[in-house]
Amino acid sequence: MNITRRTTLAALAATTVLALAGCGKKEDAPAAAGAASAPAAAATGEPLKVAFVYIGPVGDAGWTYAHDAGRKAVEAKFGDKVKTSYVENVPESAADAERVFRDLASQGNKLIFGTTFGYQESMLKVAKEFPDVKFEHATGFKTADNLAQYDVRTYEGAYLAGVVAGKMSKSGKMGVVASVPIPEVVRNIDAFALGARSVNPQASVKVVWVNKWFDPGKEREAATTLIGQGVDMLMQNTDSAAVVQTAQEKGVYAFGWDSDMSKFGEKAHLAASVISWGVYYTKVVDDVLNNQWKNSTIWWGLKENMIDLKSFNAVVPEDVKALVEERRKGIVDGSAPIWKGPIKDNTGKEQVAAGQTADDNFLHNVKFYVEGVEGNVPG
Repeated sequence: MNITRRTTLAALAATTVLALAGCGKKEDAPAAAGAASAPAAAATGEPLKVAFVYIGPVGDAGWTYAHDAGRKAVEAKFGDKVKTSYVENVPESAADAERVFRDLASQGNKLIFGTTFGYQESMLKVAKEFPDVKFEHATGFKTADNLAQYDVRTYEGAYLAGVVAGKMSKSGKMGVVASVPIPEVVRNIDAFALGARSVNPQASVKVVWVNKWFDPGKEREAATTLIGQGVDMLMQNTDSAAVVQTAQEKGVYAFGWDSDMSKFGEKAHLAASVISWGVYYTKVVDDVLNNQWKNSTIWWGLKENMIDLKSFNAVVPEDVKALVEERRKGIVDGSAPIWKGPIKDNTGKEQVAAGQTADDNFLHNVKFYVEGVEGNVPG
């Protein structure tokens, strides 16, 4: 994988700020200091210092907002046993990311989360400099003695949204505002289409790529373009609420992504694929506090309550919600896996044979559109 999980938010990254939990203010991130030498929190009786590094602004919806909700879940569960902080708008460039991770480790943080793929190499480098600090990296694939990796099965939420869209679309035409053409995003588009076509075999999905994770203007333009092409259901794999807002203005339906976005379009917002990062963050903090932390690699989803389709609009019929629940249970218990063959790409080539179920290695390398998705994957 040579394209980052989260691209730099140039307009937002001019100023890097550190928000200290519970103080209600933001301060400039301090300059780098020497390697931390303070004893572990467990030995001193001091709270465990936990830091989070975000690619974008916390805001009130989307990817970073969901991560910060996870940070707050840590505070709620552990109280004065922990002291959390975060740095937002940190570019993925090595110079910026390394400086922030090094600063946080130097300040005595013993557990540091980096929440975007592009931090991977910087975290690997800084982790070597601070062997007594635990580092956790979201969406990457490399680990070290003190660096773990974690991710969420976003495609499961996309599939359930597709089921709703397939049942409720009047035209059978759906659209996706897509961010960056990496397997993760292509996989989500495909899962959305698989869900829709499982209830409406004639359903089609159009895709407009904006090549950014957070750009409200471009997201709005893409949504407007798709609506102009006749779609009446919109899904997104971008970070702002612009798609839901546009759907509200244009009189079509949309799905929130990463967090509940219903307040941005009460009539348009059918449901939201919500990530509950707190499920994982509280576990990791508990592991560190009990000296049970391991440099693991996890990929959690519906089964672990880390993602789900939530916040249903009142217009969603009860039978549709019941179907979503049925599909959810089938995914969790393995009786109805999403990626069970036969699955063909949109050229007719078989990608998963009948009776076979794609494994995680296959899913990590999805670079094709399934049947029903129009066009070609960029690149």
